[in-house]
Amino acid sequence: MYITQGLHRHLQQRPQATAIRYQGRDVSFAQLGERVARLAGALKQLGVASGERVAMLSLNSQRYIEYYLAVPWADAVLNPVNIRWSAAEIVYSLDDSETSVLIVDDTFLALGQKVAAEAKTLRTLVYAGDGEAPAGMLSYERLIAENAPVEDARRGGDALLGIFYTGGTTGFPKGVMLSHNNLGFSALAIINGGNCSAEERYLHAMPMFHMADYSAMVALLVSGGTHVVLPAFVSSAVLRTIAAENVSEILLAPTMIQMLLDARAADPALCDLDLGCLRKLDYGASPITPALLERARAVFASAGFGQGYGMTELGPVATFLSAEFHTEEHQRSGRMYSAGRPYSCVEIRIVDAEDREVPRGSVGEIVVKGPNVMLGYWNKPEATAEALHGGWMHTGDGGYMDEDGFVHVCDRLKDMIVSGGENVYSAEVEAAIASHPAVAQGAVIGIPSAKWGESVHAVLVLKPGASVTEEEVVAHCRERIAGYKLPRSVEFRDSLPLSSVGKVLKAELRAPFWAGHQRGVA
Repeated sequence: MYITQGLHRHLQQRPQATAIRYQGRDVSFAQLGERVARLAGALKQLGVASGERVAMLSLNSQRYIEYYLAVPWADAVLNPVNIRWSAAEIVYSLDDSETSVLIVDDTFLALGQKVAAEAKTLRTLVYAGDGEAPAGMLSYERLIAENAPVEDARRGGDALLGIFYTGGTTGFPKGVMLSHNNLGFSALAIINGGNCSAEERYLHAMPMFHMADYSAMVALLVSGGTHVVLPAFVSSAVLRTIAAENVSEILLAPTMIQMLLDARAADPALCDLDLGCLRKLDYGASPITPALLERARAVFASAGFGQGYGMTELGPVATFLSAEFHTEEHQRSGRMYSAGRPYSCVEIRIVDAEDREVPRGSVGEIVVKGPNVMLGYWNKPEATAEALHGGWMHTGDGGYMDEDGFVHVCDRLKDMIVSGGENVYSAEVEAAIASHPAVAQGAVIGIPSAKWGESVHAVLVLKPGASVTEEEVVAHCRERIAGYKLPRSVEFRDSLPLSSVGKVLKAELRAPFWAGHQRGVA
């Protein structure tokens, strides 16, 4: 398989169909193919050799989709840059991967120029904006206009497609190496799961550098649906775009869903929007609380909900919980809050510390095997051997599998709290807290305790105008979870630290409490 395969299919069968809808303009598959082939030609003229890395630092755009296709078309390797990173983290990723070309848009122009001055292997900086290129940079549009289209190298199979850096919150990030087959099989699994058909108008609201959005992009390209692109996630813009552009499918993190609901509740004009065109709302990247899912299903009543579980190392798919399991029957059984069953071609086990499969219903580590599993970590053979030992990807997530093969994710193993010898899963406590009407967001972490080793600490953001005391939060939880799981302390903040896709950065929350302590030692 090769990642440009879908584009060739639609160039042949339906060249005038709309591939991209961006800033009020339609781009046909024919137009997209021409620009991709010319950009690939430009990269080759710049001396980009087979397997060489090309990076992009940009908000979502038509050009980002072109980048994702033109780089492998030119027989090169992708390196999409996390837009939330510091200059030091970006420089590290560019030097670590020996990236030679960096494409930057107007939003990140100054940052791109800064990292270009510091990165050792970077030799070309390309300006992907609408104006004239600044001094020392090449114009993206002129490169396309002035270079002839080239034949697709059809780089594919087990060849390296891209280096997708993950982490960066607790030290420098790791580069996940994914092949064309990794993403190709993931795309087919997504389509087989009922998503990304030719009729879909899919809204890119998550950042395009992120693997969750990229995998959906590949699946949509294979099926031939339309990419509706927003530069970034802004709640009001997302809601208005859904209504105005007849969006039928979207992928969001739970925190993004909450932001949409809160924005709609605060603005009567947004409540008047007709969202009935939305047929599929998939969510993932972090657990969703029952309270939030109930609110979302009421507002997006026309949409079938689906939950995906995975990670960058899995390209990124592992399991999917389809709309048929988002019903009252499965809500009562608790299955609606599972991560679903493995995608086609994916095998999952739950294992103990010795990699022995545990009985159904027992908590262990989730391990994954299949054609979606990464090639390894770039320049990190020890980390690769640790993650892939025994031929299975060790996710670092704790969970269990029920008798019918549904995977229930309990917590990141590193986020699990061991208090008084008992395992406390933060997601369970967070779900109890989230059902309180005053709470907008919550995160639960373990902090040092001389008595218990670790104690349960809750960090909460309240809804505007709401108030609640620590005692009231604990009393609310006492009705829902066991006593040893209750928060021993509650902290109120104006906001929580979030990743680029809205995942709470628990390492940042824990850091001040554990300064001077070794975790696991009181």
